Amino acid sequence: MTVRSIFRHETFLALLLVVALVVLSFQSDRFFTTANLLNQGRLMTETGLIAIAMTLVIATGGIDLSVGSILGLTAILVGVFWKSLGLPLPAAILAALASGTLAGFGNGIIVTRFGVPPLIATLATLALYRGLAEGISEARSVRGYPDWFYGLGQGEVLDVPTQLWLLLAAAATGAVILGYTRWGRAIYAIGANEVAARFSGLSVEKTKIALYTASGFASALAAVIFVSRVSTTRSDMGTGIELDAITAVVLGGTSIFGGRGTVLGTVLGLCLIQALKNGLSLAGVKGDGTTMLIGVVLILAILASNLFERGGTR
Repeated sequence: MTVRSIFRHETFLALLLVVALVVLSFQSDRFFTTANLLNQGRLMTETGLIAIAMTLVIATGGIDLSVGSILGLTAILVGVFWKSLGLPLPAAILAALASGTLAGFGNGIIVTRFGVPPLIATLATLALYRGLAEGISEARSVRGYPDWFYGLGQGEVLDVPTQLWLLLAAAATGAVILGYTRWGRAIYAIGANEVAARFSGLSVEKTKIALYTASGFASALAAVIFVSRVSTTRSDMGTGIELDAITAVVLGGTSIFGGRGTVLGTVLGLCLIQALKNGLSLAGVKGDGTTMLIGVVLILAILASNLFERGGTR
């Protein structure tokens, strides 16, 4: 074991998470309980699914600000396809998932075929997809789903929340793709130097389109889980979730300029943020204080990572 392996960003983040868990457990006797921790896993699943896909997007040097709007649009479409169009609920879910995935594909086309910077492209589609969700919903919500549907967002498998199994599967899949496949190496190469990646024969455009499409699918899947968990649909669902996902990704060590990042780091960042939100809330800290502390932790983690990197330890 070398100094470089010891001072990886993920190691530092894991230690920070352990410290946070220990400190917060002394602030409230309700925090470090199995029921509370599993419930926090349930609550962070939607953001986690989006953050895992976002890790791959940001690793190429891109970004997707439209994920929250895709979530809201997909959530509305589940209800519309089922109640307004009369589709069986399984078919409505599949149609809504396809719609969200298509929205992500549209982002990829705009970024690659028309050369629009990802920040600008997805900022525009953020407004577009949210507007579509509000227009389709007409400020109405859809309720009264069958009981079996709630099993996805409120049920358990082996005493573990159902959606947490999905999150673990998504994290494992993302980690394998990014860390152990040729496609993962291509993602890093594109993020490190896109021009060199093109000259190396990598399919830059196809890779980016696939990643934005995957981001759309992850957002759509998160929408279905969200609807199942809260038992209703609203057009404002997912508002601001893109910031939570990006925060988890950046806190996890993924470079916003591309070429570096891991799914493990993102998961650790996600867990740290959720632990701080829940633990500080149980300790009686107001929401603005929690937000400030998360910002401080994010800055410290980035500074520590940069310090290790400059010192040649990463």
